[in-house]
Amino acid sequence: MKILLVGEYSRLHNSLKEGLTKNGHEVTIVGNGDVFKKYPVDIDIDGSLVKNNFVLNKIRHLIFKITSIDIASLESYIKFKKNKNSLSNYDFVQLINETPFNIGQYFEKKLLAFLFQNNKNVFLLACGDDFRFISYLLSGKFPYSTLTPLLKDRSLKKQYEHTLKFVSEKQKKIHNYVFSNIKGVIPASVEYKVAYKNTSKVLPLIPNPVNTDSIKVIPFVKDKKVKILHGINTSNYLKKGNKYFEDALTIIKKKYPNKIELITTKNLPYNEYIKHFVAADIILDQAQAHDQGYNALEGMAMGKVVFTGAGDNFRKHYDLKEVVAIDTSPDSIKIAQDLERLILKTDLIREIGENARKFIQKEHHYINIATKYIEIWKSNS
Repeated sequence: MKILLVGEYSRLHNSLKEGLTKNGHEVTIVGNGDVFKKYPVDIDIDGSLVKNNFVLNKIRHLIFKITSIDIASLESYIKFKKNKNSLSNYDFVQLINETPFNIGQYFEKKLLAFLFQNNKNVFLLACGDDFRFISYLLSGKFPYSTLTPLLKDRSLKKQYEHTLKFVSEKQKKIHNYVFSNIKGVIPASVEYKVAYKNTSKVLPLIPNPVNTDSIKVIPFVKDKKVKILHGINTSNYLKKGNKYFEDALTIIKKKYPNKIELITTKNLPYNEYIKHFVAADIILDQAQAHDQGYNALEGMAMGKVVFTGAGDNFRKHYDLKEVVAIDTSPDSIKIAQDLERLILKTDLIREIGENARKFIQKEHHYINIATKYIEIWKSNS
């Protein structure tokens, strides 16, 4: 079958493509590579000519300030239209998000309209920020979330300006437009399953695909310093809870300076970040989530200990008895205690890492997940 995957976050669609291709399907990814992360896409519509030219980018920001029009989005629109013959008549199309191109509502809707008009079976992933999910987080129904800092301190509204755009009236219109044209929405994690419960067109959760064939297990080596990676994306600093990790690491560095090696990165492209990722024993991923993002899943697939969302909802969904990741809440003292336990009893690092790899193989294997997507697309077309 011929399948179009629209947009890319954290290599999710690339891994799905690999699984679908293994199952004999023809797959194309269109998108912008998720900005600075530069994930591979087959049809690249990023407004890179404007963004990467110093003068044009300065003009871009000036025009946007005066008119709210982003000429980089116009470039994306032009690139998309040039490829329109390659974006029609697919058996199945999947949007990674209700705004998969992230180019502003005006151009976004134009591109979505083309896809809906020229493809019959379009599905949506509940993944990333969207109207329904952010609305649910703002309700405060989770004990904590990426929006907890804002709910506790409304003075942070400026820092959450981008996130809050997803509950604007303009975004609500896009949301309603997308839902009126899709065949169904597939939650990509337990958090989205909870937020989308009883929503029109919601389908069963399908876990993120992970290509374990291309991810080698890196066994933990005892009797050396424990390497801890704290990768920071500054645009998500508050949402990921990086401050809790930083405070915990301050405690740990003071207590065990000769037992740990700390690696801190900021805003690295995927190809550079993954080198540090591979070298680490412990990955500090998120402190305010209830499930794992894609980076966490990759780390677990390598047999690493990942600090991330792995609480009650997650354990119940997968009926887990063993620890596959360190459930992490916005509590620096608890994070420090969990790190200390691993540093002092390094056999746990190996044990949890082995559990993590087995879990990914069982629940996230890319070929099995690709089969689940085909089954759910077919049964809802």
